[in-house]
Amino acid sequence: MKDVLKYTDYHQYIADYYAEKKAKSAFTWQTFTRAAGFSSPVFLKYVSEGRSNLSEDAAVRVASAMSLMGYEQEYFCEMVKFDHAKTDEEKKSSFNRMLAIADMHKVRILEGDSFRYFDSWKNPVLRELAPAMPGAKPLALAKACRPEITAAEVSESLSFLIKANLLQKDKEGNYVQTEKSVTTGPMEVTPLAVRGMHRQMGEFALDTIEGVPQDERHFSGLTLGITRKAYDEIVEKIAIFRKEIIAIATRDSATDEVYRLNVQFFPLTNKNSNRKG
Repeated sequence: MKDVLKYTDYHQYIADYYAEKKAKSAFTWQTFTRAAGFSSPVFLKYVSEGRSNLSEDAAVRVASAMSLMGYEQEYFCEMVKFDHAKTDEEKKSSFNRMLAIADMHKVRILEGDSFRYFDSWKNPVLRELAPAMPGAKPLALAKACRPEITAAEVSESLSFLIKANLLQKDKEGNYVQTEKSVTTGPMEVTPLAVRGMHRQMGEFALDTIEGVPQDERHFSGLTLGITRKAYDEIVEKIAIFRKEIIAIATRDSATDEVYRLNVQFFPLTNKNSNRKG
């Protein structure tokens, strides 16, 4: 069974723990739940299936029943907090604590690098900018960013990008990309960071309305009345459009400028308002 520090879903960890114990002994859900101090013989079975949740107090008891001690118990309890967090900020805070525990014990969480990459706009910008400015020092890269950041922030981001194998240095010491594009993939935690990035980039887009000459930016929009069927078809067209844009952008190896393209398609009405009483 995988180390608990490699999990991000405590429901799945409980399910895997039970399956392993069951395969090696006459272990039952009743035995498990009693060891954790619950009266219902199937409560933890329901938890493993995502039909029930653990309180923070119960998380400690379940962790002890699974012989998780010290940092392993702390990590398991943080997974419970992460799962139950109500806001993105609370979830990010819990996940960052999970990452810190894993890092301290030299365990790499599969989604950790992806989460960290999308958690700050600096990472994707510097991933594009650093290769386009061969020999540039962190201060020069910092001044080239919009908005401007510090040289220390640049150094921190570049160190992460190399560690995550999103950038590497060539023989001359210049940065090169390991892949032409980066995608989130089918992950559970990363979309949390992506939502934050969308907020950051949306704010930057507003700033460019006044801060960037009109011939260096493009803004356009449509207000449409549509059906759900039309919505699904439009989303498919947007996905195709994004792939075409990526193909154009990656066709040339050179980079003159780093741009951000926001594709936003959202409702301006409440669905119920269209229903006749």
